[in-house]
Amino acid sequence: MIVPYAAGGPTDVIARLAAQKLSEAYGQQFYVENLPGAGGNTGIGKAAKMPADGRVVVVVSTGFIINPLLYPKGVPYDPIKDFAPVTLIAASPNVLTINPQVPARTVQELIALVKANPGKYSYAQPATGSTPHLNGELLKIAFGLDMAMVPFNGAAPAITSTIGGHTPVAFTALPPAMSNIKDGKLRALAVLSERRVAALADVPTAAEAGIAGHEGDTLTAMVVPAGTPKSIIASLQAATRRLMVLADVKEKLEALGFNAIASTPDEFGERIRSEQAKWGKVIRDAHISIE
Repeated sequence: MIVPYAAGGPTDVIARLAAQKLSEAYGQQFYVENLPGAGGNTGIGKAAKMPADGRVVVVVSTGFIINPLLYPKGVPYDPIKDFAPVTLIAASPNVLTINPQVPARTVQELIALVKANPGKYSYAQPATGSTPHLNGELLKIAFGLDMAMVPFNGAAPAITSTIGGHTPVAFTALPPAMSNIKDGKLRALAVLSERRVAALADVPTAAEAGIAGHEGDTLTAMVVPAGTPKSIIASLQAATRRLMVLADVKEKLEALGFNAIASTPDEFGERIRSEQAKWGKVIRDAHISIE
């Protein structure tokens, strides 16, 4: 089970949970191998060249889908041609938060505030090309906002900056912001998802906040090298689907801020194409690239 990111992150934790449960289900050992580098491109590129015999499974995040659109010199794989989708395992929504001193209680009030004060406000984001970054740029483009983008190396420093008031607005994944929202250190204006999050039941969704179409997730998914037999793909998807309803698995995913999904291969394949279309337009319109 290839994880193209460093150990300890959400993708790695979910992969190790899946590996343990799949080992039990198949009576055959699944083990995780971390191959980090270049935002996941290194490990995914290596996995693309591995045998398509069912012995290699790759657990990826959203960068698997978006990176080919971000790197002008290209990446060492094609997410559609080089891999076959197995399942979208789980997803965690992004969230729009502000420092509590910002005089806005809703997304619409924030938009009006930024429009009335061009160049005064900035937003923090955790990684260039991440979906939180793209959510921030989408809001700017959609409403013509003059709001500076401040990149950080991870969600933790982006959140710390926003709590300190240095960047009054932040777009991040939900899990690293959750405790600060509950403690009142950040004010959540919208969870960028189609459904409300149980742990933050009073925070509106993107549509409820008046910005339908601004949904953004951090995804964790399973793919295999292209050419892997369909019978193996179907077996892996069915086994993963059975795992996602187990109480201890759902509990561990929720603790990470993720919702279990376990989509079919066709559903995940369509999600790859829709994510590329949506975020590709934002990347082009905002002129975002990574050298």
